[in-house]
Amino acid sequence: MSTQVCQVSEGRLPLLISMPHNGEVIAKEIQASMTEIGLSVPDTDWCIDLLYDFADEIGAYTIKPRYSRFVIDLNRDPQGVNLYPGAQSTELCPTTCFDYSAIYIQGKQPDDTEIQRRISQYWQPYHQQLSDTLTQMRQRFGVAILLDAHSIRSEVARFFDGSLPDFNLGTADGASCSEQMQQHLQSFDAAPYSQITNGRFKGGYITRAYGQPQQNIHAVQLELSQRTYMDCAQQQYHQGNADQVKLVLRRLVQHLLDFAAVTKPGDPS
Repeated sequence: MSTQVCQVSEGRLPLLISMPHNGEVIAKEIQASMTEIGLSVPDTDWCIDLLYDFADEIGAYTIKPRYSRFVIDLNRDPQGVNLYPGAQSTELCPTTCFDYSAIYIQGKQPDDTEIQRRISQYWQPYHQQLSDTLTQMRQRFGVAILLDAHSIRSEVARFFDGSLPDFNLGTADGASCSEQMQQHLQSFDAAPYSQITNGRFKGGYITRAYGQPQQNIHAVQLELSQRTYMDCAQQQYHQGNADQVKLVLRRLVQHLLDFAAVTKPGDPS
């Protein structure tokens, strides 16, 4: 099912893959206020939909937006709360790129009225679809697992020192899933790639808001280093690298589904 802001594919298994930063479109009414670099949307989670193109085959649900995170960031709190207090982050409607380049022409940054308009027109419809889909899954299967799929450059000085591990799993320090799910996730081995759980990236707004283990809805975020599937120097999708990391992504998805298979309906374990 496609709407103005997102596309939802119904699956046959209790796992939903959300790709909130996959969109690249800038709404026409916003384009004239943006800089050239802003219009190039450099901080996109490039090609996430290609990495998870096996979702339909295995029966997972998917949801992905049409519009760029530069229009509005679907993984931020609509109240503007910083999810990582004391650490650098970008806003609900970002005004600078990860490298601090200006997204907007001077004096044309979105004001409060414009931000509220974007919440209503872009943020809320995506989240309504996300919420409705998880509810339907929970009713249908008795359990729902949300994998919030992201990627980022391995070196972004604004957010972290040095180089990021390849697989960065987050469960809001265990709050977005049950203890049993957390233990199950810890047993996943991303070899030959490096991995960490609840490191620099513990899960953004989506993971924290929709992970409700008491309702048997378990949420996990994956922040994947783009060096695993991109030619980072050229900022291009590298098919050979992507084919290799997709094998591990499929194993991760199956690992999550294995947990769902042994979780009894109505049992938050």
